[in-house]
Amino acid sequence: MTTKHVRGRVYLVGAGPGAPDLITLRAAEVLKRADIVFHDALVHSEVLALASCADRIAVGKRCGRFATAQQFINKRLVDAARKHQVVVRLKGGDPMLFGRAQEEIAALRAAGVEYEIVPGVTAALAASAELGVSLTQRGVARSVAFVTARVGAGERASAWADAALQADTAVIYMGVGQAQEIASTLIARGMGPDMPVAIVENASLPSARCVTLCLAELPLAAAHGFTGPALIMVGAALAVLPDVFPATVSLGAAAA
Repeated sequence: MTTKHVRGRVYLVGAGPGAPDLITLRAAEVLKRADIVFHDALVHSEVLALASCADRIAVGKRCGRFATAQQFINKRLVDAARKHQVVVRLKGGDPMLFGRAQEEIAALRAAGVEYEIVPGVTAALAASAELGVSLTQRGVARSVAFVTARVGAGERASAWADAALQADTAVIYMGVGQAQEIASTLIARGMGPDMPVAIVENASLPSARCVTLCLAELPLAAAHGFTGPALIMVGAALAVLPDVFPATVSLGAAAA
């Protein structure tokens, strides 16, 4: 491990689920001191504006679009720490949840770069708040799983379905494009086809919307034209949605 010429600290900062007023006070303070910010594609412009004195460099990853290689991001962070005092890696949601933070931490440690994690509000909690539905409910749901069915090239197979089936409520990140596979896998593994499902897009933003359906209807998700970041939420806790969220769109009815 080498510490040669390392002068700065890297902050892995959670930008929250989307709405700019949902970042933490700590995140805002670090951004105001930043010399350089490497940010995800979906970070709100008002959050980026807090880093008014910093160079701002987009290194975001979006499914099906050009993405900056993770190894290149790692190198940029290390190189920046050798030139600047305050380096920020700004990630959507929470940096430690589906944000590849561990790869960046490993690179920083190997280079002898100091780092700090600044947590953020993850999208699942923003979606829960958007719906007014608790992911845990007395007598209904006592466990929650955050999973993703996506597997990168060269990665080992994921056991996401095991976790989703064992939890009372499952929140599936980055799953809308795999809706048919997710539904067929869960049903084949024993989950009831009538299990309540909610798909929440753009949680916390004015453009937020929700589609409620049952697990058997999940393959129809593509018909609803989701373009923003969306979560699939599955579990009996969501059965209350028709009563408390009258603006919910029924995808099954829309597709009929």
